[in-house]
Parts: sequence; C-alpha cells; structure tokens
Amino acid sequence: MKTVKWGILSTARIGVTKVIPGMRKSQYVEVAAIASRDLSAAQGVADSIGIDKAYGSYEDLFADPSIDAIYNPLPNHLHVPMTLAAARAGKHVLCEKPMALNAAEIDQLREVENKVHIMEGFMVRHSLQWNAARKEVRSGALGGAPQMIQSYFSYNNQDPANIRNKVEWGGGGLMDIGCYPIVAGRFFFEAEPVRAIAIFTRHPDWGTDVVTGGILDFGGGRQLTFGVSTQLARAQQLTIWGPDARLTIPVSYNAQPDEPNVFIIDNGESLTGATAKLHTMDISDQYTRMSEDFSRAILGEIPLPYDMDDARANMRIIDALFRSETSGRWEAI
Repeated sequence: MKTVKWGILSTARIGVTKVIPGMRKSQYVEVAAIASRDLSAAQGVADSIGIDKAYGSYEDLFADPSIDAIYNPLPNHLHVPMTLAAARAGKHVLCEKPMALNAAEIDQLREVENKVHIMEGFMVRHSLQWNAARKEVRSGALGGAPQMIQSYFSYNNQDPANIRNKVEWGGGGLMDIGCYPIVAGRFFFEAEPVRAIAIFTRHPDWGTDVVTGGILDFGGGRQLTFGVSTQLARAQQLTIWGPDARLTIPVSYNAQPDEPNVFIIDNGESLTGATAKLHTMDISDQYTRMSEDFSRAILGEIPLPYDMDDARANMRIIDALFRSETSGRWEAI
C-alpha cells in the first residue's frame, strides 16, 4: 500500500485536535512532520502526539524532499501565500477553507495549479452523512427536486485576540462559518447561485461581522437562506425542503468522529415530529475521508474531488455577499 507523507503547517488547534487524528485513521496517510515559526512549539507538539520531524520554519518543511503534501490551517490571510510557497516547492496542498480573502487572490495560484494538486478543505463534502443525504435527495426521497435550503451556524467567541475576531486576517462570521451553508447550497442543489444578498452586524471595536444573514438565488425558484454568528449560543443545523418531505442534518458541519452520523426525513404530516424517520450511518471521521480522498488523488487512484475552479466559485459568492453589505442590493455572482 502506497502512502502519502504529510507535513502539517503550524500547530493550529484544528490541525492538532481534529485533522491529524482523522488523518491517522487512513491507510493512505502518514503524518511525517510538523512546522511552526517557533521550533520549541513544533517540537512540543511533535513529541506530544508522536510526529517524527519538527521544523522551526515553514520554509524548512517545504524543503524536506520526503514530504509529499502539506496541510495549511493558518489564518485566512496566509492561505494563499503559504499555499503558493508550498506548491512552488513541489508540494500538494490541502488548504483550510476559505481558500483566500477574495476570489481575485486565488488567481495568484494559477501558476502552480497544473503542477500540483491544491484543494480547499471543506471536510463536510467528504463526510458520510452529506453524501448519504445527497443520495436520498437525488433518489426523490423528498418528492422531487429540492427548492429550499435553510441553515444556521453559531458559536460565542468573545476573545479579541482570537484569529476569528481579527478583521485584517480575514476573520468574522461569513468567512469562518458562513462558507459552510454556502457550500451546502452548492452541494445539495448541485448548481451555482446567480445572485446574493446579505445583511451584516459588525462588532463596534473589532470590525468583524458577528451576525450575518444571507440569501442565495440558485434560479428556478431555488433558494438558500442562512444565518451565522460568532457571538451567539452554539448551534448548527441544515434543512433541505422538497415538495413532499424535508431532510434535516442536525449536526450538519461538526459531525463527531466517534458517534454515528444521522439525518432525519420528515413528510410533515405531524407537526410534532411523529412522522420523522431517523437515518443512522456507521461511525466515520470526515477528516479521515477528506485527507484520504486527497491522498488517493495524489497517488493517481481517483480524480481530484474539488479543484481550484471550485474554490474560486465559492469565493465569488462570498465576495458578492460582502458587496451586498455596501450596496444594500442583490449582487450578481
């Protein structure tokens, strides 16, 4: 069995607590090195979780000829610069979402996109529950094609030093978690929206959007509405409506790796939920599935699941929502 040797860029919490544990469950993945701008930090994490190599700079990691792929979970404003540097060194890159600060910035990666694989790290699109749910939608379980999707996603982060609350680093609700409902609309409608409109509430001191709502028009009467917040009680949900039934994924974005994935289909005959049917899947880790899909693409076993054009498409939607904040109108995508 061939494996892909991975280097982890930074000791970011998401990498250490979620992505690396998920990666290690795959027979295609070997987490071989980790880098930080502080060697002691990199070495401390490497020692604590059993990674053989630790580097005190990102450049040293890129220069390691044994490393095939890089996982980039740095703050948003470093996604493109460090992805570009890694790709120039011949490394494939799985980059955390969102890929860039705007769609134009992604174009800086054009020089390398045909030399290595680069993919945006939306783990949800690789998850067992999302793919099983889409199979149900495609099968006609909702009585026909879906027409409406609604989602909310929130957490409460009051720390001004947190990267999610740094507007200059690409922080804020839309960039951090609003991108998930957007990609859900594209995934389940299997289409691209044609226009968007949004309303933002921004923090008076930090400037980040702390409560954001948006509507995406996918044409043909199809619409996605969503609300996200970085300063409200923790919650998440995604519901897809068809003519005869609705499908709800109650833990739609942060599915736990040690619990069965579930979704619910309800025809609405009982408003109390008595007609709801629970669909339970095997336990799986969406980070395992994502890193394995990317590794198999590197090995040539499968096509790259999502390419740079897909990342640009998602970023153009986010750009349109930000333009709508200024214009107060629908914005074409």
